Amino acid sequence: MLQVRIIPCLQLIGESLVKTVNFKNQRYIGDPINTVRIFNEMEVDELCFLDIRASKEGRKPPFHILKQIANEAFMPMAYGGGVKTFEEAKEVLSIGFEKVIINTAAYNNTSLITQICDHFGSQAVVISIDVRKSLLGHYQIYTNSGSQKNSMHLTEYLKEIEKAGAGEILITSIDREGTWSGYDIKLIKTITSNVTIPVIANGGAGSLKDIGQAVNEGGASAVALGSMVVYQKKDMGVLINFFEKEQINSAFNSK
Repeated sequence: MLQVRIIPCLQLIGESLVKTVNFKNQRYIGDPINTVRIFNEMEVDELCFLDIRASKEGRKPPFHILKQIANEAFMPMAYGGGVKTFEEAKEVLSIGFEKVIINTAAYNNTSLITQICDHFGSQAVVISIDVRKSLLGHYQIYTNSGSQKNSMHLTEYLKEIEKAGAGEILITSIDREGTWSGYDIKLIKTITSNVTIPVIANGGAGSLKDIGQAVNEGGASAVALGSMVVYQKKDMGVLINFFEKEQINSAFNSK
């Protein structure tokens, strides 16, 4: 298994696999169950599923689809989207997912992080943070599928979630998401320099070089990929794919 994790981060809206750009203009990709089967054959180390509209639409996680996904998958998985309570987190984990990802509910109630961590351990809890740059270049936290701007300073929130017991952070640049323009390395550095827990970089990957930079320059412990693993190339058709491990290792070793 790779020391640095490369995680396909797949977007759901209910039962459909989709892909967005800047959290908007979703495009249908396909069936999540068939996609999991393909990633099984490619021996991907880990998968992440996010129902990107669940919180905004007030929906619970799509448990019936998650059960089907868990029954097919051979690798560890994380799920986020619409998880608002301890009971919902417990159900996600009982289905067979190793980690639960929380975004909006964690921002609104950090005690939920502690409650889940106390029961399942910190390793089971990933806090997702969606960030957009302001006109003045400041990083601002957004919740509810990127629709709600929040006032808490990013570094203050990082301290709160780490104190609450979070085991990992998934940081997504809304400005870069789906653009193939590379990760926001400054944002990743801001996160990694303010916490001691692992950080997953997400939003903007367009090449192996971008992946290497997120790790070597940004200090990320893992990287999440969206467009790169569901499209042939930028502006081309759908193709579920992944890299040979030798390719990925060469990206990390190049400075």
